[in-house]
This record gives sequence, C-alpha cells and structure tokens, in this order.
Amino acid sequence: MKSIATLAALSLLIIGQAHSQNRGAVSTQTKQTMNKENQGEQYTFQLSDRVTRQKVTFKNRYGILLAGDLYLPKDAAGKPMAALAISGPFGAVKEQSSGLYAQTMAERGFVALAFDPSYTGESGGEPRNVASPDINTEDFSAAVDFIGLQKNIDRSRIGIIGICGFAGMGLNAAAVDKRIKAVAVTSMYNMSRVMANGYYDALTPEQRTQTLEQLGEQRWKDAEKGSYAASTNHLPEKLTGNEPQFVVDYFDYYKTPRGFHPRSVNSNSSWTATNPWSFMNMPLLTYIKEISPRPVLIIAGEKAHSRYFSEDAYKAAAEPKQLVIIPGAVHVDLYDKRDVIPFDTLEAFFNKNLRSGSTAKANTKPTKGK
Repeated sequence: MKSIATLAALSLLIIGQAHSQNRGAVSTQTKQTMNKENQGEQYTFQLSDRVTRQKVTFKNRYGILLAGDLYLPKDAAGKPMAALAISGPFGAVKEQSSGLYAQTMAERGFVALAFDPSYTGESGGEPRNVASPDINTEDFSAAVDFIGLQKNIDRSRIGIIGICGFAGMGLNAAAVDKRIKAVAVTSMYNMSRVMANGYYDALTPEQRTQTLEQLGEQRWKDAEKGSYAASTNHLPEKLTGNEPQFVVDYFDYYKTPRGFHPRSVNSNSSWTATNPWSFMNMPLLTYIKEISPRPVLIIAGEKAHSRYFSEDAYKAAAEPKQLVIIPGAVHVDLYDKRDVIPFDTLEAFFNKNLRSGSTAKANTKPTKGK
C-alpha cells in the first residue's frame, strides 16, 4: 500500500497547479550539452538500415496540422500492407519512444506512423503544451485518415499502439473509430482518471473541489494576462535523493541523454497550469467495451507504478482481450528498452489480427513474459 506522502507526491506531479510563470527545464548548460549530443535529426535512437523514414504532415478534424514520421520496411512488397499509427508517451515526441516503436514494427513488416499530438512537438495548435481527451483522441483517428490514404496500405488492416497516457487515448479512439481493427497499449495511464481522482483514486471529494477551485482561479489569472501560465509541477532539474522511485525513473529517461529531446514537454518544459481542466470530467474509457469484437492487447511492467491502470482497463474491456505483464519491468522500461518491450508479442498480435478478413480471437488469460 502506498504511503500518503507518496500518493500526494504522485498526484501533485500530475494534477498540481501553477503559482508562477516558472517553467520546469534542465539548466542552460545541461540543455546545451544534451542538444549537442542530439545534433542533426535529434532522435533518441539510430535509424535502422532496414527501414526508410519520411517526414509527413496531416490535419485532424479540428484543422490542426499534425507532424509525423512514416516508417516503411525497405523490403516491402508491392501489395497493400498492414499499417499502425503510434503515439505517446504523455509529454513525449515522435523522436522518442513512439518513433522507436514505429521503426521496430516497420522492421517487422508493417508500415508505421509515429506522430506528435496536437499542441506538442512539431505539430500545430496554440497555446503550446496542452493536452485534451477529445482532441488527442481525434489525433489517432486523423492518423488513421492519413495512413489509409496511402496507396500501399490496405485500409481494412490498420491498427494503433498507444504508449503511457496515449494508451488511454488510443483505447478511446478504438472505441469510437471502427476503422481501427486492433489496438495495443503499453505502460498505460488513464489520464482522465488520474487527473480527476489522483493516483490510486486517493483524491478526496474535498481535495477535488479544491483542485477545481484552484484551476478556476488560474483561469482568471490567465485571462487577465492574456497568456497561459506553465505548471510549476514538473521533473526536477536534478535529483536530491528523496524523490519517489517513479520520479527517478522518469528523470532517467527524460532528463538524460537516454531519452532527452528539446521538444519533449517532459524533457524541456511543462504542461500549462490548467491542463487538467478538460480531463477532470471527461472519462476516457466510458465506452471501452465497444472496442469489441476487435481485439485489445494491454502490456504493463510488473513493477510499474501505473500497472493498476492496465489491469483495470483489462477488466473493463470486453473480449477478445489480452493482458501481458512483463516480469521485473517498471513503467519507463517499456519506453525504450528493446530487450524488455515485447515486440515479438506485438508482432504476433498484429499479424494475427490485421490479416485480411481476420476474425481471430486474442488469448483471454493474463500472461507474464516477453
């Protein structure tokens, strides 16, 4: 059972409000060093010699121009192929985890599109560093629009992968968008649940009311200034040794050369102070059962602080569904550790469920392993 102190720290990082205009960022010297290490295309992984990568843009239903990287296997045959749209983690960009996933799936025979969500990365939308349960769900469907227009794609064989906070968005998109034939999620966060209720649903009704009152007061301040304050709750510039382990894990990915990217919200800035507003009363997974009869694959680390989101989503989803727990893995291990991410499982899942006329059912029992 988590201590009250740890729960408070977890909740504040996600839900806490700003009381100033300070942005969370690494020091100028550290940023210069990391930017130098990420010169050129600034990806956190090397481009595989087995794929090609092409920068693309497309608009969502709200007219926001989204930026993506389209990965294709170099040995692709001329026949129409299965395709995947991929996004996440929450606060990341396509040059980080989603791009690694897309490249790896392209190596395994899929056309894969990694994209930046609205208001972040190279995608459009003002103000910057805002998330929305509706618009970010729409971003997945816009990616399906784009990828389904490509001449080498079989429209009946499109799936999606959502990572971290975009796992919840991906499940939400699959529920409403019947063109999505299979959905897989890793290290899932249900952002509307955590923002509305806190971690492990520990937020009391009084604390929720207080949070909403603070958000309202922040809106007055933003309206008076004509600009949007940044949240003061973000990853620290350096660790002190007193942080919860999940903060240490996030820091190790976003704030070091391992995963740092100058356009990543979590690496180099922070969300707006009022970012939780629309998540507070718009539950993402209300219609998760409507994904059925299309299959759902949910993957989580055994030691991930977020594991309960995956297990609860699995319980709520209808058949066919599969839950895979990776032994010993923490939340961020599924961002970029190729020896931990179960790419064989992902490949088998999509090969099975995106083949023409597929009606195959997923394994319905929770499993452990890679």
